[in-house]
Formats: sequence, structure tokens, C-alpha cells
Amino acid sequence: MEYRDRKGLSPEKAVVLWQSSRLDLSATYEKAPEMLKVQGSVIGTLGNFSASIGKAKSKKTFNVSAIVAAALKNGTVLRYAAELPPDKRKILYVDTEQSPYHCLKVARRILRMAGLPTNQNHENLEFLALRKYTPEERIEIVKQAIYRTDHIGLVVIDGIRDMVYDINSPSESTHVISLLMTWTDERQIHIHTILHQNKGDENARGHIGTELSNKAETVLLVEKDETDADISTVRAAHIRAMDFEAFAFRINEEALPELLDAYNVKKKAVGRPKREKFDAYRDITEAQHRKALEAAFAEKEAYGYQELADALRKAYASVGVSLSGNKVVSLITTLKNKRMIEQKQGKKYSFLPDFHY
Repeated sequence: MEYRDRKGLSPEKAVVLWQSSRLDLSATYEKAPEMLKVQGSVIGTLGNFSASIGKAKSKKTFNVSAIVAAALKNGTVLRYAAELPPDKRKILYVDTEQSPYHCLKVARRILRMAGLPTNQNHENLEFLALRKYTPEERIEIVKQAIYRTDHIGLVVIDGIRDMVYDINSPSESTHVISLLMTWTDERQIHIHTILHQNKGDENARGHIGTELSNKAETVLLVEKDETDADISTVRAAHIRAMDFEAFAFRINEEALPELLDAYNVKKKAVGRPKREKFDAYRDITEAQHRKALEAAFAEKEAYGYQELADALRKAYASVGVSLSGNKVVSLITTLKNKRMIEQKQGKKYSFLPDFHY
């Protein structure tokens, strides 16, 4: 489903919004209230949204259950410490993938982790099972629940991918992420979403994953441990605040996530250390990217693939980055995923100078 045909603002309405959007430098603005932390590092504030990403079976939902349990008890579960204001204690959990039977198991797991009875509803937890609905219906249901629920503070959307038809549609992705920004700002809530990773890298899946990673306050990466499949690790793939030390958990005999305090997340492999695979996002600075891209596209507005590869080799060499054939391919993939360049409808590649790094 495309959203390009959505009606724009009238000039009169745009003028009103322009005037109301002016930043008053003589005024003081309140800092977003902090409501979720890991080891003192802020990962969630009211008025913003965050995400958990990970490959299939990495135990993303178990990890998010700990976040919700911490918010429900307004305390600490695993390494998550929640502090919701008294008027923001209501939690909305939205599941778009599972049957009511499996949703019930998740809800009861959350209550058990919070130390609450599991055979009755809790006034501060509302759980929605939206598997049977279309993306438009899911969006409208979630919107109405957010705007009509008093004292709401935290919303979890387990399966943001199911709020679009095409995971790689730029217009659908931008529309849904814009909704998250609007809902969090207008209702002063925090939304946490869950999305799968690409199979071949650490990026969140599809165009919606790129938009989510670019705009989210924090992106948590949940991974299976390389040496023990029963253990999952959690670290920040992206965080605006101070980073936190990665931690690990396993699922115990009661089918609940259990923190592994003494576990060393970064185990060293035996023998000679492996050379890390080239990562254009990690190994090249934002300043180098911007300078090289501006230089490459100063000569030409758009390039075919091979032209682009040649231009990037030359431009990145000028900022001290040498690129082999494989590295250029990896670089172009990263530039597209991070919305630093784009290819419209299979045509030539162009530069997006307003990218968020």
C-alpha cells in the first residue's frame, strides 16, 4: 500500500503549523522524562520510541517481556530499571503475529516476572492480539487505543513489520515511523517496537528497519551467543545516551529469562584473533562519509552502478579510505540502507544530503 496520494496541508494550515513550530530561544524547554534505564544508561524517555532487533529465535520477545515487567512493577527486571510517573503507569502491549493462545503465554510470563497473579487481569496492562487484522486496521486500532487509554505511559508493538504491506516500501515505512513520532509526542508516551534483523548483517529488516534505526532513541540488539544457543546477549546497536555494558540471560526451568551476572559477553576465540569484517558504518566516520559523498556528487547528480563505484573509490580515497572491489559493494549497500544515497525505481543513484547518521 502506498501513501504518496495522501492529501497535503492547505497553505493556511501550513502557516499555522509553521508559526507554532518556531523555537523560542528565550524560553526554557523541559528535558524528556526518563522512564527506562540499563545500568544507569537511559534507553527510553517519554515522547520518544525505541526498538529491539534480532534474528529469529534470538529471544527478542523474552527480552521485551522483561522490559514490560519492569515497567509494570516500576522496578528492576534483568538489567532494566523502569520509573514511570504516577499518571503514566498504564501499559499497552500489541502483538501482531501470534494467536491468542500464545499471546496469553506472553502476558502471563510478564505478570510472573513482575511478581503478580497470572489468573486475572491487571489494571495497568492491556494486551491486544491483532494477528487477524490488515495493516490499516492494526494501525487504526493501535491509534485509538493510544488516544483513548487514560494514564498510558508505555506501548509495545511486537511486530511493527505487520503494520505495512511491503517492508521495503519507502512511503509505507515513512508513514508508519511518522505515526510513531506523532503518537509519542502528542501523548507523551514511550513506544518500544520489535523487528527482525536481516539474515546477512546486523541491520533491521527492510526499509522500515532503516527508518526505525535512523529515528529511534535506542536500538537494542538481541543475539544468540555464538558458543551457547541457550544464552542470549543484549547490547545497544544504537543509543543516543551513554552506552551500557552488554549483558546476557538464559531461559530457566520456569521458562523465564534469568540474568547471567558472571557471564562474559565478549569471549575471545582461541588462537589468532580474527580480522573483523569491513563495516562501512563502523570503520568510516560520518565526516569522511559526508565529505566523500559531497565530492562524488559534486561532479554528477546521479550515477549508474559502475559509475558510482568508480566515483566512490576516488572520492573516499581523497579522505583517506582505500576501497577494494568487495569493500565498494559493501559501502554501497550501507549507503543505501542508511538512506545516504537512493536508487529510485531501478534508475540511477543519487545523494541524500540530509541523512541521519
